[in-house]
Order: sequence, then C-alpha cells, then structure tokens
Amino acid sequence: MVMRVLISGASVAGPVLAYWLTRYGFSVTVIERAPALRKTGGHAVDLYQPAMTISERMGVLPRIEQRATGTSRMTLCPQGARRPVRLDLSKIFSATSDRHAEVMRDDLSEIYYDASRDDVEYVFGDSITAISPDGEVEFEKTAPRRYDLVVGADGLHSNVRRLVFGDESRFDAFIGAYLGVLTLPNTSGLDRELLIHVGVGRTAGMYGARHLGDARVLFLFRGERKLDYGHHDVPRQKELLRGAFDGMHPEVDRWLDELDRTPAFYFDSITQLRMDTWSRGRVTLVGDAGYCPGPAVGGSTSLAIVGAYVLAGELARADGDHERAFPAYERAMAEHVRGSRASALSAAKTLIPTSRLGVRGLVQGARLISALPAGPSRALLRLTTKTARVYNAMTVDDYPLPPAASGARVGLAGDPGGGLGNRLGVE
Repeated sequence: MVMRVLISGASVAGPVLAYWLTRYGFSVTVIERAPALRKTGGHAVDLYQPAMTISERMGVLPRIEQRATGTSRMTLCPQGARRPVRLDLSKIFSATSDRHAEVMRDDLSEIYYDASRDDVEYVFGDSITAISPDGEVEFEKTAPRRYDLVVGADGLHSNVRRLVFGDESRFDAFIGAYLGVLTLPNTSGLDRELLIHVGVGRTAGMYGARHLGDARVLFLFRGERKLDYGHHDVPRQKELLRGAFDGMHPEVDRWLDELDRTPAFYFDSITQLRMDTWSRGRVTLVGDAGYCPGPAVGGSTSLAIVGAYVLAGELARADGDHERAFPAYERAMAEHVRGSRASALSAAKTLIPTSRLGVRGLVQGARLISALPAGPSRALLRLTTKTARVYNAMTVDDYPLPPAASGARVGLAGDPGGGLGNRLGVE
C-alpha cells in the first residue's frame, strides 16, 4: 500500500521534499495557503555546495545557474566616510566554495515546483486547521482527509508547528535584529553589483540581478527588545523601518521614499527556532519551520534543502516507518543545525556592527581582501568566512533510489544507481 504524505508549504523545502518522496514511491500532496506560488519580491538566497549537488541530482541546476543573480562586485559605504570601498565578490565566492549560486528565492521556489508538479498533487489557496494523532487532517476549505504522515514545511511562522507543538513564543529566540526587503526601480543601473551603506546598528543594501527589471533593497537593523507590530500590519512595519534608517544617507532616504510605492514588501524579526525535537507522532517539521537559524544572516535555504533530502531519504530507508525515520532524520541534521545557529549569530554581528569599531573592522577587512593578491586573499577568506565553511562542510548519507526510479529523470551521467556517492558535501 502506497503511503500518503501531506506537506504544508510550497516554497523551497516543501517542493524539494515532495520531489524526493515521489522518487521513493510515496504519494504526496502539498498544500499552500497562498492562491498560487508566491511572487512577493523576496530577497536573494545562497546555495552552497551540498544544496547545489542535491539540485544537480534533481536535474534543475542549469535553471538555477541561468537564474543566478550574477552579483560579482560590492561597493561598501561606511556612514560618515569620505570614500567607499570596492570589493571583487568573485574572490570571496571562489575562495569559500567550489560550487555556489545566489538566486532569488521566488525563482528558486518556482524551479523546485516545476521539478515536482507532474508527480505531486498541489493544492493552493487552503490551509490546515487540525491534525489528529491518527492522521486525520482538517482544512479551511476542503473536506477532511487521512494521511499517513504530515510535514510542516511552512516557514518560520509555521501553522503546522503551532497546531502540533504550541505557540511560536515557546521556541523562538530573538537575536536582536530585524530585516526588511522591498522592490523598487533600478534607477541606479546596478548590474551584478551590491551597494551597501553601513553604520552602527544598521545596514542597508541595494542590488540588481541580470534578469530582473527592478532591484531589491535589504534593510538590517538592531533592536535590543522586540518591537511592537503585527505580522500583517504593513503600515506599522514601514513606520518602524523609516524610524530605524531616517537620516542615514541621502541615497538610503531615497530608498525609503519607495516604501509607499513598492509592489512587494517583507518585514520580520531575525529569529532563531530552538526546539528539542521537530517530530511528534505522525508529524515532523523541515527547514525554517523546525530549525530556522535566522533569516538573511544564515544559510537557511541550503539547510532546508539538505533537511528535505535527508528526511525523504530516512523515510525511504525505514520503509515509511516514521518511528524509526524521524529520530534518524533528527540525528542526521542535529550537527548541521547547531553549526548554522552559531554561524548566523556570527554573521549578524558582522553584517550589523554594534559599534564604530565594528564598522571600522568591516571596512578594513574589505580593504585588505581587495588589496591582497588572489592567493593570500583566498587564504584569508577561508579562515574568516564562517557561514560558507559551515554549509560547505555539511555531509549527509547516501540514499539510493529504488531500481525502478533510478533511471527516471534523476540519475546523472555516470551514476545510474541514483545515489549521491558515499557522502554528499565536503569533509
């Protein structure tokens, strides 16, 4: 009998998990609250080596590389400084990873959806309202259905986690910062370039991607306590953003002027999820829903992709027995999650300096990297770029596909067995 799995969330982890589960012979339904794939103007995300390898195994790497932002230059403007610092980002990427891509999150979601949609039932415009211990699931709009397993892949503010584990406040850890993202016209003509203004406790950056007709602005700022706002109170969120960045620089002020005209806006706290377990009964969590290291400061997208691949593999290895598969999944991911949390905290301190000394250190580091020859600069970067080291070093077990699936849309040339080799990643 074919096992039926319900996945909540059609962003990144959901479609990746659905893809691999169908390869292993599970029947998969993905439910998504939004009426269609989200096109909210999300920011760019990094795919590190393990996520690139999994994407290659899915046959979607060419599309990812085609949609990559191609950002290769950075101009760093310290608040109050007379001259900016210009940095060749290709030095950083080549030094920290043999395989890396930066891609817009919405584009990535679409790519993974396209890879899975022929074999997966996608239901848009609905959400889960109740989950019983025996797998009976109730929905806002459709009739109840029974599933063998339910997976929450629905992000930091997971509905599945709330229904099964309780209120988010029991598990979230605010790390003292906020982010905002908006879409605006690329009037500066940025082409594969990142422009950053940095001051004490606040950083604002604008970048343009080759295939986009517009640009994105990312705001990061510190807050010692949680601010008072609702997740859906966009006017209040924009007010907070203006208050945090007002007067930083005339160019930043012009970006803020676009807040009331932007077609897409996102705002949230930078929060880590810290749970002792991500599984309860027939339900488990994957990606940001279970172990978000912090939006914009960690490699949460790569972690989610690896988590989805591991969860599918462990379920296949256990023949669908969740009592064996879920603990094995958590054991396999535990070290990766701990490393991602630590690297996110470190990245937040670097990206949003807490003092003038921190701003000066960031600028001096950029100047040193740009001035050094390629060899010494690569050596320095390998020592100092913690996030890339953590995510490129992730390894997972090989989960071979069954013979019937190994030749269908999955195997790579020279790898007819459909496995990822003995290990995936870099030791």
